[in-house]
Amino acid sequence: MTEQTAPTTAAGSPAAGATARGEQTRQLILDTAMRLFRERGYARTTMRAIAQEAGVAVGNAYYYFNSKDHLIQEFYAGTQQEHQTAAAPVLDRERDFAARLAGVLHAGVDVLTPYHSFAASFFKTAAEPTSPLSPFSAESSPSREASIALFREALEGSTARVDPELRPALPELLWLAYMGVVLYWVHDRSPEQARTRQLIDGAVPLIDRLVGLSRLRVLRPVTRQVLTLIHTLRH
Repeated sequence: MTEQTAPTTAAGSPAAGATARGEQTRQLILDTAMRLFRERGYARTTMRAIAQEAGVAVGNAYYYFNSKDHLIQEFYAGTQQEHQTAAAPVLDRERDFAARLAGVLHAGVDVLTPYHSFAASFFKTAAEPTSPLSPFSAESSPSREASIALFREALEGSTARVDPELRPALPELLWLAYMGVVLYWVHDRSPEQARTRQLIDGAVPLIDRLVGLSRLRVLRPVTRQVLTLIHTLRH
């Protein structure tokens, strides 16, 4: 495919109008893809169908996104930014760890809710261990790290007293708990996924209590075992 370049000014920088049009086209393709994924499912939606629906050439669609996988990675990045924005009010307002964690988890579900109809079909692809769409894949690492950073913010801005050995690993553990919530949400067929909300409200006090208990000397061997397990799984 011939590489496309934006028109440049006399100084050699992209013309502002061309850059703006390119960004609009890129967003149009992404928005169209997300709509088709919801309507038809991920597996049944092709790049050609996305281009036709968006009213652009297939080559133009591939110019902005090399594949459907790249569209999903862009979706991950966008929803993560929305998650951070949605969680900001509770993080600005609260200092209690449980309130901050509940706020972040509920904000994540709020952001994902419009995509619930296609989440189950898409999950079949993302759940494959070798899939680049897996939240644990190398390709997903920027969005994963951004999400872990949000849970780190929830912890660091709180008044929680945590075992010093556990503190560095806790944001990742909280992210893993969030992945469990998302998995439950994917399969939740209750009205407006009310059971997922109940899961969050029931789990947060337990997590808060466990975090507080982590400082007890009698539980430190257990904490070290957890940290050793995490290290083993990473490497």
